[in-house]
Amino acid sequence: MAKILKKEQWSESIFSMLIEANEVAKAAQPGQFIILITQESGERIPLTIADASPEEGWVQIVFQVVGKSTYELSLMNEGDNLYSFVGPLGIPSELEKFDGKVIMVGGGIGIAPIHPIAKKLKEMGNHVVSIIGAKTSDLLIMKDKMEKASTELIIATDDGSEGTKGFVNQVLENYLEKEKNVSQSWIIGPPIMMKFTVQSALKYGVKTFVSLNPIMVDGTGMCGACRVTVGGKTKFACVDGPEFDGALVDFDELMSRQRQYVEEEKEAYHMCLNERRA
Repeated sequence: MAKILKKEQWSESIFSMLIEANEVAKAAQPGQFIILITQESGERIPLTIADASPEEGWVQIVFQVVGKSTYELSLMNEGDNLYSFVGPLGIPSELEKFDGKVIMVGGGIGIAPIHPIAKKLKEMGNHVVSIIGAKTSDLLIMKDKMEKASTELIIATDDGSEGTKGFVNQVLENYLEKEKNVSQSWIIGPPIMMKFTVQSALKYGVKTFVSLNPIMVDGTGMCGACRVTVGGKTKFACVDGPEFDGALVDFDELMSRQRQYVEEEKEAYHMCLNERRA
């Protein structure tokens, strides 16, 4: 079991938790994820690690309530124990000291998994430009941590309530129009955001990496639920990723597969809400 050390609610549906997980914290590297289960009969929930402290033995997870399982997780409090907390899983990000600038683009909840990558790259001596965006300022997360992990921080909101008004891919294009010394970029967020932001980066010849979050069950490559098409070949996000070359990912297929169980998820969520109100 893993104890919840700290819980914060950042918006109506976004939560942060620090989980006591000494061994996971010691081994975790940027880009990796964990799978947790709230209770014995619960569903496995994969979440990319947002931060970790090997010294204090905690791992930070950030999640958005989108269905029954994440709703049940949001109801847990400090001092409660998760039934299972397994990790780190997946292949770590390939990081080094690059000649040019590196750009981090995080959209919505995707700001959380972009954070440890930016943090490590800066520690390695890179010039890190972070572009983070959300629909409104209320949904903009981890600004303080991203500012610390970045050399430059650019904020964008769809409605203009904070920073530049517009989408992160537009902000990226504006930046790349002026700055030519860029070696690589990492882009994490909703699939539709990653699709168009990758296209924006490729216009200027910038190599991209994205972190994929398809439906996942066991996290060991045995079930095949998280399969994605990358460069025309089938890959499993849990063991071959979760990071892939953004230019090679079939985002349309990814989005189609993610919509497979939307109605069932809605039904389970509403049943859970009704049971709690009864």
